[in-house]
Amino acid sequence: MRTLVLTAALALTTALPAAADTIRVGMSGGYFPFTFTRADELQGFEVDFLNAIAEETGDEVEFVTMSFSGLIGALESNRIDTIANQITITPEREAAFAFTQPYVYDGAQIVTREGNPAAIEGPDSLDGKTVAVNLGSNFEQLLRELPNADQINIRTYESNIEQDTALGRVDAFVMDRVSSAQVIAQSPLPLELAGEPFSEIRNALPFRNDEAGQALRDRVDAAITTLKENGTLAEISQKWLDADVTQPVSQ
Repeated sequence: MRTLVLTAALALTTALPAAADTIRVGMSGGYFPFTFTRADELQGFEVDFLNAIAEETGDEVEFVTMSFSGLIGALESNRIDTIANQITITPEREAAFAFTQPYVYDGAQIVTREGNPAAIEGPDSLDGKTVAVNLGSNFEQLLRELPNADQINIRTYESNIEQDTALGRVDAFVMDRVSSAQVIAQSPLPLELAGEPFSEIRNALPFRNDEAGQALRDRVDAAITTLKENGTLAEISQKWLDADVTQPVSQ
């Protein structure tokens, strides 16, 4: 009888779903259209994307907003589990974190004030120009790796690079092409794209490179594969970006 009761109890335990984990996701909340606040509601591509991942994994999501420059430190110190803010894969970051597969493919884009008064057509024409980038982003590194980097005045910002460019306080800013195009389409600021993207970037979710972080990465990565295969990720991209940027450009 005791054996029957024990067997029944084990069967019941096996049938119960595992308790959901809470994935703490860091984001700036100020990077339209990927993560931003409107009518006191956090929304955007990244929010829909992480919620879709949670539906696949059975986890809960807790969004934690902070300045972009503090996100990497928060991940390293275990205050968050990952960052959903269009984090670009770089060799330095790959050495420090466990990344998922890319879920956005994009390019670095120069943006100027409307009319392009400084006649900027690409990286080669940035000599003597003041160019704004978000503090902590990979775009500063991309600029510093250019052959003419010592001729460019690179200015880092926590925010407002679009406004200062529109006001003529800087000659241009550099951001990803997708976000740049959406800012121009949705904002009243007088801005325009200058030239073609000058570097391909692949964006993914970083996790701490330890046993627990790698296990969570693997679970999330499997969910990303499912979202790509069933079309959900492409639908989220179309909703927020009016384009599917979730596959390599060559596909």
